[in-house]
Amino acid sequence: MPKTFTLPVYGGDYIILTPRDILTKDDNWINSNDLRGDFVGICNSIPNEVLRAQIFSFYQSRLPPPKFVGKGRRRRPKRPTQSELAIAVNETINRFPELIDYFIKKKEQDPDGAKSIADEMVHEVIALFYEHVLSLINLLLENSEFYEVKPASSYEEAMKRVVFLKDVIENKDGYRLFYYKNKPIQREADLQVIFRLTWFSSPFDVNREVNNGRGPADYTVSYGSKDKTLVEFKLASNTKLKMNLQNQTAIYEAASEAQRSIKVILYFDELELARTQQILKKLKMEDEPDIVLIDAADNKPSASKAK
Repeated sequence: MPKTFTLPVYGGDYIILTPRDILTKDDNWINSNDLRGDFVGICNSIPNEVLRAQIFSFYQSRLPPPKFVGKGRRRRPKRPTQSELAIAVNETINRFPELIDYFIKKKEQDPDGAKSIADEMVHEVIALFYEHVLSLINLLLENSEFYEVKPASSYEEAMKRVVFLKDVIENKDGYRLFYYKNKPIQREADLQVIFRLTWFSSPFDVNREVNNGRGPADYTVSYGSKDKTLVEFKLASNTKLKMNLQNQTAIYEAASEAQRSIKVILYFDELELARTQQILKKLKMEDEPDIVLIDAADNKPSASKAK
């Protein structure tokens, strides 16, 4: 609804206030992923028995012929792959577009579910980007060099902040900032946003997801066109980590004419660390100084028990 606000001012410029209830990044309540994920449930909700039978018949016809695995009594039909199921669902929706109307109706009949999910996402946003970030900034302010030292290059500026962030996460209980309801964050975008909010009082230009034609880099830190550094954040659990390390950053560097890049990988347990180290070894990047691993595991021993 239209409303007039008096915005706060800092450094001679206005601060835009963003309502916290629109800071969520997940899909809308009515979205295509749920349409495909709840396909069978949507079909079962169709009251027209003839139409329902036609849809199921067509869907079954789009699945590949059954294959069997095992021998003797253990012989059983092999389940279709997720890719095969997705193709069959898409073709069925294209053949029976009225499925979309039934899906929308099914969603509209569950307003409590929509509100519950929306409230949960807002609470998560408040925890991650308000309470956690305030704690992070307070930790950084305890060491005043974080906001006062002015390195000579964009690479030094970016690396210094990454190193500070690593120290806070690993040694000052900062790892707690990356957990919600005792579970680690699942989205690299959350890590990116938290890093951006630590930038303050810097003469360098810091931009997130700048797309120079080959896809958006997480961060571009620059001081003019001749001094530019990219910073890429990855979760060790990312299934495309190897491909990203091997190709993605080099493409971004060429597209944005950046001189250097920093790759930050956050891991939450020993298995993720081992997988990351194995990938780095295969790529012969284990001694690469521009790759920073950050330990965000929640099982760190207390200072009294640490050896």
